Amino acid sequence: MALSDLAVRQAKATGKAYTLPDLDGLSLAVTAAGGRTWHFRYYWAGKQKRMSLGTYPEVTLREARSLRDEARALLAKGTNPRVHRKQKRTAVRLADENTFEAVYRKWLKHRGLSLKEGRQTTLSILPRIFDKDVLPALGKRSVYEIKRPDLLEVIAKIEKRRALSVAEKVRTWFNQLFRYALVIVPGLEQNPASDLDVVALPLPPVNHNPFLRMAELPKLLQRLRSYRGRRQTQLGLRLLLLTGVRTGELRQAMPDQFDLDRGLWIIPPDVVKQLQLDMRKKRQQPKDIPPYIVPLSIQAMEIVRHLLDEFKPAQRHLFRHDSDLKKRISENTLNG
Repeated sequence: MALSDLAVRQAKATGKAYTLPDLDGLSLAVTAAGGRTWHFRYYWAGKQKRMSLGTYPEVTLREARSLRDEARALLAKGTNPRVHRKQKRTAVRLADENTFEAVYRKWLKHRGLSLKEGRQTTLSILPRIFDKDVLPALGKRSVYEIKRPDLLEVIAKIEKRRALSVAEKVRTWFNQLFRYALVIVPGLEQNPASDLDVVALPLPPVNHNPFLRMAELPKLLQRLRSYRGRRQTQLGLRLLLLTGVRTGELRQAMPDQFDLDRGLWIIPPDVVKQLQLDMRKKRQQPKDIPPYIVPLSIQAMEIVRHLLDEFKPAQRHLFRHDSDLKKRISENTLNG
């Protein structure tokens, strides 16, 4: 006989547990203390199984019957409803745990371990770009639900402002991130970042490592003297000319690297690109390699002294960032 709403409401504690049956395997279990729980009984592989459908009055009689019918429909399709529910709960938990930002943080940490003796500039550029262009759009979303159009939308916004080199980096990082995610995220089966380059806007031609001809030097020096931009930029360009170091080494320069009494700039090996490559190839640590020593001319030492005189308490690098003293000057400032 089918249960009624009245019978369910009037099911009270009697001092011992009892069960009120409904139809098609549904029943209401009443504890000795009066607690009421819906159960669905069914057979699977020849054995009787039972699954809870929630407590009354949180789950009404009508809702319990609807849940029972859903379970019976799964049985008709050859699916164990209790296992199915467990899988759904697991999927929800994994989706909550594996948001894009959570996976990104793990990938970034893993990448940092592999690059800490390599391309240090990547470790500083990548978070800035993701914080600005990627995480606001994708950060809270589950990696399971992110598809290729979602990634293309992020990249299109970057391309729209003509930051094509940034878009190229993001495409590459997306692919690396999702390849990593395929390994660490349970049940993730596809990399939505593959083949994004097929629809990429073409990059402008790049003249790698252009050199300055001797005949062009006087004109450059004249332009440098008449430069009306930031004083720090002018001094940085002059120091590049006077020392011949790479822009990355200049950007990472710190006060304790300079021995002005001896006229030397002592650069740690893990800052020098060529030494970074040697360390990775030979699997060496920075302590195993002598520093890169750059002799300083009188003019170069004057520039360094001027920069040290203007050094701020919170500043870390000789060439500081415009808006954050703890950061160094942008790579584009000297490369542009």
